[in-house]
Amino acid sequence: MTINQISIFLENKCGKLSQVLGILTEANIGIIAATVADTSEYGILRLILTDPDKAYALFKENNVTVSKTEVLALATDSCAGSFAKVLGCFTEAGISVEYMYCFSLNGKSILILRTNNSSDAHAVVKKHNLEYISSENLNKI
Repeated sequence: MTINQISIFLENKCGKLSQVLGILTEANIGIIAATVADTSEYGILRLILTDPDKAYALFKENNVTVSKTEVLALATDSCAGSFAKVLGCFTEAGISVEYMYCFSLNGKSILILRTNNSSDAHAVVKKHNLEYISSENLNKI
């Protein structure tokens, strides 16, 4: 089970991030989680949204460089060591985490993960009885 993440490539110029966020605001699309990775010339904005399909179409219409990616969303406890325990399950299986970010939602810690092998990652989730969060559940937590 995966959720859709929107990734946007942004030039590192004043106003570019505000422009993208304005498109979401006008469409009444909520941001559940966001992270930005940057270099000197561009940034990658990764978003978990209330309506990723609509956002993707709107970004395309507005000539924004956008992609849609399936990522894992896993719920964990917020106590010390929870993230390490979850990530250790993937390490033990030889699965690399390409990137990760997290956020809290109504008392739960949610890990967003992109791995180098999604089918093996799903097997790890099942083997260790980790808690998936679906797109529908993200809007309900």
